[in-house]
Amino acid sequence: MKCHEVDYQIVGHDIQLVEVSLDPQETVIAEAGAMNYMEQDIQFETKMGDGSDPDEGVLSKVFSAAKRKLTGESVFTTHFTNTGLQKRQVAFSAPYPGTVVPLALSTLGEKIICQKDAFIAAARGTKISIKFNKRLGAGFFGGEGFILQQIEGDGMAFIHAGGTLIKKELRGETLRVDTGCLVGFTEGVDYDIQMAGGLKSMLFGGEGVFLATLSGTGTVWLQSLPFSRLADRIFEHAPSYGGSDKGEGSVLGGLGRVLDGR
Repeated sequence: MKCHEVDYQIVGHDIQLVEVSLDPQETVIAEAGAMNYMEQDIQFETKMGDGSDPDEGVLSKVFSAAKRKLTGESVFTTHFTNTGLQKRQVAFSAPYPGTVVPLALSTLGEKIICQKDAFIAAARGTKISIKFNKRLGAGFFGGEGFILQQIEGDGMAFIHAGGTLIKKELRGETLRVDTGCLVGFTEGVDYDIQMAGGLKSMLFGGEGVFLATLSGTGTVWLQSLPFSRLADRIFEHAPSYGGSDKGEGSVLGGLGRVLDGR
């Protein structure tokens, strides 16, 4: 496997994007809808599959697209190619606030496993597929079901972490995390789901009934703000959807909403 060699820079702090620099005839693939801007000479084309195998047949492409659909991603990816004679830039971002994680796959065993909505973009030649979790507990209670996303290649790939990124290096240790806070891990890490503790802790501890247990040797990426947690907070404080009306400014906030018709 030989991926295109792309340059990049991460732009921003709290809500980041990645700007990829393409030499003439270089291509980067991206999740549909991830593009922010692109310079002249960048041409894009929506294709079925990731383009990692130029000789891939139609049936194989359909099968690959069906597997991507299982992860909740679009059936198609968008291929951005520099058709000009000098280096040009194209930028991508994730759909909610957080951190862009650049991954040099050649230094990570050429394979990482991540949550199914983490992928943003990668150099052409990178293979995006799915990985079924073989453990029943992890499948039912892991938050991501049986299906995780697998990214393979020897070039650059970019994934997304909600909020702040935390990187942990395991050397035979065990790490327990909230299931929604897991972004990805390298192949040497074993992933399972275990109960959080005693009955009282599970019911009243506020940390959920199950925790993800990661053990072995490798790299783990975590996120401080899973999108599900952000969405729950927004839903909880949205009066129009039946949530609580703990508005900003309390009484004045409620009065303001009455006056403007909300």
